[in-house]
Amino acid sequence: MDFNYTEEQDMLRTMARDFLTDKCPKTLVKELEEDEKGYSPELWKEMVELGWTGLIIPEAYGGSEMTFLDLAVLIEEIGRAAMPGPYFSTVVLGSLPIINYGTDEQKQEYLPKIAGGEAIFTFAITEASGGYDAASINATANENGDSYTISGTKLFVPDANVADYILCAARTGNDISVFIVDATSDGITINPLKTLAGDKLNEVIFENVVVPKANILGKAGKGNEVVRETVEYAAVAKCCTIIGAMQQSLDLTVDYAKERVQYDRPIGSFQSVQHYCANMAIDVDGTRFSTYEAAWKLNEDLPATKEVAIAKAWASEAFERVSTLAHQIHGAIGCTIDHDLHYYTRTGKAAALSYGSPDYYREVVASEMGL
Repeated sequence: MDFNYTEEQDMLRTMARDFLTDKCPKTLVKELEEDEKGYSPELWKEMVELGWTGLIIPEAYGGSEMTFLDLAVLIEEIGRAAMPGPYFSTVVLGSLPIINYGTDEQKQEYLPKIAGGEAIFTFAITEASGGYDAASINATANENGDSYTISGTKLFVPDANVADYILCAARTGNDISVFIVDATSDGITINPLKTLAGDKLNEVIFENVVVPKANILGKAGKGNEVVRETVEYAAVAKCCTIIGAMQQSLDLTVDYAKERVQYDRPIGSFQSVQHYCANMAIDVDGTRFSTYEAAWKLNEDLPATKEVAIAKAWASEAFERVSTLAHQIHGAIGCTIDHDLHYYTRTGKAAALSYGSPDYYREVVASEMGL
């Protein structure tokens, strides 16, 4: 694989960075963290006009038909800006499963709404066990004529508080099925959860929620594959968020080390600080390379389970090292709420904890090696 950006990706990265620098200052990030919605409808509309919501959606459904690698570049820039909002939920958790598994009718109905910014999506997978695999799903969907009735409680569902549709993984007998659920359906209760990063995670309670059979994503009983693949895409996308947070933390730290003077010289002239910054750079680039290898394999529809697991395990722990060194070099100022560093520490930590811990992914790597 070629690690260089294509011309299109370089243009996308530059455009996204310029746009987010202008439109998403930290004053807005703070405001959105404190807002119940967690996003700006005005900013969302501008992102739609730029084609971001339809980036990977086929042209036939109103999208730009770009690749998952292109999306990875954009999500890294969103992570660099620490921008809150339902972009990840809608594009990664919503459009990708529909593109990959939806029927023609489902694609016709939902993808133009996502591309046009008319609908926000999310995916309800996790339950009390905290697992992201099909074996952890206990919510039930009982068949009743031309419909199913869903009951169960989902946890840590991102942006469900503003979602128009919720993909819900539920048990249909011995198998798993994924349903496209109208978020305004009777029997749905959404309770916000307090989080470290200020992101909008929710408890979603389904109590005898009636869903038409036509709303099964793809085929009944085939949800195991939908969940597994969606979690792989989500894990890599979270790695991209982590890269953005790490890179910005490194850039802030290097700039600070050049400017902060102690003992009549910049602290960046001291070997210990230089080595700290070098270690940060090594972790950032190592994370980027492993992440983009996994993204490339997913993009090429190649087996990527091992590569995704390596990327997520490495990214989660590399982030901890980079964040710790950034705060050490900044000293007291880096621990204040008035400094930007905390945005990247919190968003990076949240991404590191999402869609599987390092220990979980070590087990996956070991399994892929036949152990």
